[in-house]
Amino acid sequence: MLTAIQNLLNLLAVHFDLPMLDWIQETMGSPFLDTVMPYITLLGEAGIFWIACSVILMLIPGQRKAGFSMGVALMLGLVICNIILKPTIGRIRPYDYQLQYFGREIALLIEAQHDYSFPSGHTIASFEACVALTLHNKKLGIPACVLAVLVAFSRLYLYVHYPTDVFTSVILGFILAWVGTWIVHGIANVLPGRKGRFAH
Repeated sequence: MLTAIQNLLNLLAVHFDLPMLDWIQETMGSPFLDTVMPYITLLGEAGIFWIACSVILMLIPGQRKAGFSMGVALMLGLVICNIILKPTIGRIRPYDYQLQYFGREIALLIEAQHDYSFPSGHTIASFEACVALTLHNKKLGIPACVLAVLVAFSRLYLYVHYPTDVFTSVILGFILAWVGTWIVHGIANVLPGRKGRFAH
């Protein structure tokens, strides 16, 4: 099963992912985006930005469920993405694939990444957080979703993830956001005095 998934990902890399990344470089590459995207991608770095947002919301009455839902979703993503899927699938980064199989060296705008490629931790964290937030507060959630989309695109623009990494991560982010929200609401419903600490 694992070998079949790896073979499928290699097939997609050659026939879909790498051509898509090259198309992005050829059609969208610009000095402006070359400058901006390395900063945009930092919003997903280790999920720190989204963790900080969830902690702040946990401290604000009326927003605590949103904060806790984001936090639970982020923890789920850490386990599923970084601890289980990345080392299990073991997909090398697209710039490494280009060099290893085609002898083509990609000039990166950021430092080379030191873990595996599938899925995208930046993208999962961003979509877990923004979707969980949107489920509770659309006014805050919509701009958060815009940031999440920019973070996801930055991973493609910077050539550090395959499109299939990012697309899969968006789907996982949605699912884990719903699961995290469901867990928090379930806990809130069985706790005594739930209208206080976990006030919606």
